[in-house]
Amino acid sequence: MPSPIFTTLLSILISYLLYHVIRTYYRLAHIPGPFWARFSNLPRVSWVKTMRAHEIHQELHRKYGNVVRMGPNMVSIADPDAIPVVYPPRAGFPKSKFYRAFIPHTPTGTPLPAIFTTQDEAQHKQLKSPIAPIYSLSNTTTLEPFVDQTLRLLTSELDKRFTNKKQLFDLGDWLQYFAFETMGTMTFSKRYGLLEEGRDVNGMLGAIWGFMLGVAPMTQIPWLDRLWNKSRLTALLKSPAAASPILKIVADAISQRKTLREEESALTAETETGAGSKAKSDFSTKSHKDFLDQFLDLQEANRNVQPWYIQAWTFSNVIAGSDSTASVMKSIMYNLISHPTTLQKLHDELTHNLPSPSPSPSPRPNPSSPTTTPSPITTTTTTTPHSPTEDLHLPQWKHLTPLPYLDAVINEGIRLHPPFCLALERVVPAPGMTICGVWVPGGTVVGMNPFVVNRDEAVFGPDGGVWRPERWLEGEEGDLGLGEGTRERRRRRRRRMEGSVLTFGAGRRVCMGKHVALLEIQKIVPALVLNYEFHMPDPASYTAENSYFFRQKGIDVEIRRRGFDV
Repeated sequence: MPSPIFTTLLSILISYLLYHVIRTYYRLAHIPGPFWARFSNLPRVSWVKTMRAHEIHQELHRKYGNVVRMGPNMVSIADPDAIPVVYPPRAGFPKSKFYRAFIPHTPTGTPLPAIFTTQDEAQHKQLKSPIAPIYSLSNTTTLEPFVDQTLRLLTSELDKRFTNKKQLFDLGDWLQYFAFETMGTMTFSKRYGLLEEGRDVNGMLGAIWGFMLGVAPMTQIPWLDRLWNKSRLTALLKSPAAASPILKIVADAISQRKTLREEESALTAETETGAGSKAKSDFSTKSHKDFLDQFLDLQEANRNVQPWYIQAWTFSNVIAGSDSTASVMKSIMYNLISHPTTLQKLHDELTHNLPSPSPSPSPRPNPSSPTTTPSPITTTTTTTPHSPTEDLHLPQWKHLTPLPYLDAVINEGIRLHPPFCLALERVVPAPGMTICGVWVPGGTVVGMNPFVVNRDEAVFGPDGGVWRPERWLEGEEGDLGLGEGTRERRRRRRRRMEGSVLTFGAGRRVCMGKHVALLEIQKIVPALVLNYEFHMPDPASYTAENSYFFRQKGIDVEIRRRGFDV
């Protein structure tokens, strides 16, 4: 028979749990939503596990309205007018524990926060302030030669493997390789070897997707991530986390670069003192500084930049700076190819407005890339491309930015399929506030799913769920004139649409890498459209999965070089 003490303790525990459940239920009882989601976060986990949480969230908002209770303490908002409230330009709405699941742990068990993942506003400022100028538009455009170098390699490999051969291949895979190689070149002045090999050479892509598959469900129950993935006990029992290969690549690259910089510094000192006349190393011949060099320059100039900052910044470049950009590229190219009219309109604009191409140099191996020492980031010597690539048309960024239809195409791709398709969570400050006419108590987690918000019919029209770049060039419904009033209404509608797209986040925590992503996208889309014709026999082969990162497969196409007879 149970002892009186045990019975008393059990009664207290049951009473507390009952009180907690009742209080949690009634605290947000006035907000509609699925019944079981009022008591548990397990429905949220199950939605994520289906890899179509974005569609489920959209269906729930259609059923319950703009404000939906999706968990015991989680409310989802769908009205774009709430963006400046939930994501203000100043501190006040801190990030929720959702983001803790994304923080990797180093092999020593130390968490590695980043600008995107940290909840600490002071830490966010410490991480962001030093590198904000590096990610500015003016500095980003200096990286264009890195993009051109990778574009030439991409077209060389496409020509060698697929051009004019009537051979189906998944264009999305090659866009993924391009995005990773470009960011690798921008960050390390080296390539991973994905384009040369035409495959996931070091298992990096698989590691990142594996990382996201594990993380996404845990974002819905952050305490479980802490218990299952980040505790000391499970670290002893489980295999290394999926992020570990990426952390190793980053750590090795930083170590190698520091060694090269030290050698360069010593060599410079010898030359200046006359102690040696040895020629400078290849490392010093780079005409454009990559991200890692700029990060290390900051560390040397600023004592407040700690060593782990370099690792955090570089890790973010590899993870978020590549996969997310690739997702937008896939969205744009799939929709252009599956909507030939828009593809033709874009091609016409490009050919009518861009200067004639000048002969393109062959892809050259990066002079700073060692060819004898094995490395997690490999650089292979590129072969001279055959004749089609010699007539490659690679427009310069300065010639592309004024083109309205290209701009509309890119905006439509960014809007329609954002790379992040779960709610971007924040915590309502005390004592609470009214959002979309509904009182939300302080301490409640609120969030907006970019996939849902970006398709709002009140802003983007009744066809907000379909591909139609022309919406970015139109005024209010019925505006067909060319007068100043019509132009102003068109500008006003454009501003409202731009302010309603949540793809890059908003407010204080807007994506820092936005300009880098746009540079890559603005370069690759015209390059592919100008140089290739595409045939997609079965558009239905396209599939998409959402594990926070949005991943598309099945962009199966045949390609021909434009202007070349077979």
